[in-house]
Amino acid sequence: MKTETYNKIVLEHFENPRNMGEIKNPDAEAIVGNPVCGDVMKIMLKIENDRIKDIKFQTMGCGAAIASSSMLTELAKGKTLEEAKKITNRDVAVALGELPPIKVHCSNLAADVLQKAIRGWESGRD
Repeated sequence: MKTETYNKIVLEHFENPRNMGEIKNPDAEAIVGNPVCGDVMKIMLKIENDRIKDIKFQTMGCGAAIASSSMLTELAKGKTLEEAKKITNRDVAVALGELPPIKVHCSNLAADVLQKAIRGWESGRD
């Protein structure tokens, strides 16, 4: 990983990712990937009273992908589903202190996987 292209926040989340791991029997989960770069993100949610009680991720990809996944979990944990639905790729990128333009797609994947998991949860309850 070329460290000169990443700021301290991105490096911190890459080197010490938050909420990485697995939730046994999650209430919701989703996987997204980018075939161009090869990044794959999986997210698992525990939901209680329409609130994200716990969130874990597993990401195979570059440092920006891991940092984006980590930051996404920090932004979403404890939020209601309605609040979490408002988290955008821009929110992830800004929270990371911006990503190099070639790595912005990583924040897109992070926001996409969260939205996909929430949609799956909601469609399963109809």
